[in-house]
Amino acid sequence: MADKPQSIKAYKGFNPDMTCRGYQFEVGKTYTHDGVVAACKSGFHSCEYPLDVFNYYTPASSVFAEVDAAGTIARHNQDSKIASSVLTIKASIDLPGIIKAAIEYTFSRCKPVDPKSPASATGDQGAASATGYQGAASATAYQGAASATGDHGAASATGYQGAASATGTRGAASATGTRGAASATGTRGAASATGEHSVAIGCGYEASAMAAATGAIVLVHRNDDGEIIHIRASKVGENGIKAGVFYTLNEAGEFVEVK
Repeated sequence: MADKPQSIKAYKGFNPDMTCRGYQFEVGKTYTHDGVVAACKSGFHSCEYPLDVFNYYTPASSVFAEVDAAGTIARHNQDSKIASSVLTIKASIDLPGIIKAAIEYTFSRCKPVDPKSPASATGDQGAASATGYQGAASATAYQGAASATGDHGAASATGYQGAASATGTRGAASATGTRGAASATGTRGAASATGEHSVAIGCGYEASAMAAATGAIVLVHRNDDGEIIHIRASKVGENGIKAGVFYTLNEAGEFVEVK
């Protein structure tokens, strides 16, 4: 059943061309749905909890945006997905931005014991760990380390030489500081290393990795039984690897852009 009209800050995933189910969207525009609003059936869909977007759009092959859901709102009973009659695409948001938003969202709502609790370490040489389902961990200072082990978890290390590790299914790891390392070991995880001389490592099943111009990627290809078939590493600028692009390994052990 739809709730009374309201306005909600939410997050939405799209295909790389900013389409969703054949509908073209654009940042800065507002869209209105005429008719019944029902979650998973009709209306414009988005998620209140940022990491829930990974349930519908994988981090390596999608683009994301912060949106404003308004008008008539209908909720989903499985996660924070909502349908709305009005949707404004406010701004594009990258992987580190989604992780940061997830931490802020959870801190604003969690109690001392919460299955979605995040961890944040902002001091020098701090460490943050979030082990629950859809947890988020952030270490923003010098030599910080962040680890998220739950499914759909997200880890972000933004400080100099920080390390981020996401071990759960479809987890996302982001290292934005100089000489940082991002590791995604879970199934379909995505590792992003955007800082100078940083390394992104994707070693889970169908994992992907992306690095900046001065960085490098390491990828593993596994069969359906989880056995390692290929492992390959490359600096950005070599072997056809481009900066800011997610790659995976195919059955032949070749780098392939994630579309």
